[in-house]
Amino acid sequence: MKTLWRVVLGVGLSGICLGAALGVGNDAGGEQVIRVTAQRFTFTPNEIVVKKGRPVVLEFSSLDFVHGFNIPSLKLRADLPPGKITRVRFTPDRAGEHPFVCDNFCGEGHEDMHGRIVVKE
Repeated sequence: MKTLWRVVLGVGLSGICLGAALGVGNDAGGEQVIRVTAQRFTFTPNEIVVKKGRPVVLEFSSLDFVHGFNIPSLKLRADLPPGKITRVRFTPDRAGEHPFVCDNFCGEGHEDMHGRIVVKE
């Protein structure tokens, strides 16, 4: 019986850890929480898929620099200081692809620090 519980607990914890690694928040249909890491010269993940009309919280952590996050098409902008969690809340109101960039120059390779948010119906 103890072995069965260890297996069940291990499988459950593995799923939670995998979800955290993929940047997926655990919620019950409310806000979609997505963890994003900023580090010279990447955002991880650099493609984020959300659903039109569902509130989203992007939780940024910067590992090395005050990066910027800017999505002009959604009118979202934030500075991402290292060592702090920066939350950006929004509710996408139209489907499509929305490119984002780091808009604080962070060194050679800065122009490669970008990604996109895909809003699905």
